[in-house]
Amino acid sequence: MDSPSLGKRQVIGIDIGGSAIKFGRFLANGDCLQSFALATPQPSLPKAVYAQLAAGIDQIKTPDCVAIGVGMPGPADAQGRIAQLAINLPQWHDIPLADWLEDHGQLPTVLENDANCAGLGEAWLGAGRNYQDFILLTLGTGVGGAVFLNGELFTGRWGAGGELGLISIETEGYPCNSGNRGSLEQHASAQTLRRELDMTGLELAELAKQGDAQAIAYWEKFGQRLGIGLANLIYVLTPEAVIIGGGLSASADYFFPSMQSEIEERVLPPSRQGLEILVAQLGNRAGMIGAARLAWQKLAK
Repeated sequence: MDSPSLGKRQVIGIDIGGSAIKFGRFLANGDCLQSFALATPQPSLPKAVYAQLAAGIDQIKTPDCVAIGVGMPGPADAQGRIAQLAINLPQWHDIPLADWLEDHGQLPTVLENDANCAGLGEAWLGAGRNYQDFILLTLGTGVGGAVFLNGELFTGRWGAGGELGLISIETEGYPCNSGNRGSLEQHASAQTLRRELDMTGLELAELAKQGDAQAIAYWEKFGQRLGIGLANLIYVLTPEAVIIGGGLSASADYFFPSMQSEIEERVLPPSRQGLEILVAQLGNRAGMIGAARLAWQKLAK
């Protein structure tokens, strides 16, 4: 079979989520030629998720596809081959997912943490494209994070760096699946709202929009918690920008003011000089877009 010409070469970007798996086919300039989602199997055991991934790849793959990038809810090894752990998915421990997908799809495949993929997407086509040093937080069921330093994604020596949602903000806070206690993701995420209020972010935002005093006060508290976590990160990394993504970023108007006030109160001016705080631009497509970017960077050069 003839190889695809440079103008036609495409990659597949995949984002594995707790309820849906997103698939997209992309050109090198970021144009998306096709996308769709399939339900994530429940329970989300490795072989069941692999079977759904294989079905999606069969549906989207064309002869012009040259690589696959996959974002997954947990750290991959430094080589992007092994799904080391998925905190909120059962039995995901050192799963050779890249090998499985390569055997099936016959395309080189690379894995990365889903929040890191969201960061790659925002750095490529979204809110991070004008910055060399930035932090992305994804506020969803948990809190994911990505760190960019000098224009490069930071993942640490073993591939597990940048787990920003697992930093502690409460010494006696809620227990976390990671084994930590009082982590940012246990106190500033959708599961926090569900635990404390039995509400979704959209429901709480609607109440705030209607002027409900308790909803407004809760969002203020939420922003303060988030600001505490960000203050710790800003002191260490002194980024140009902090970008807030994930589903709860749709309610940014209700928690940004208290979050920013907390940062200004806690962080000395030299450590936040010129700091910009932004809402992510790519929505729930960021992980899929970033997975495609990963495939171009790592495999399809």
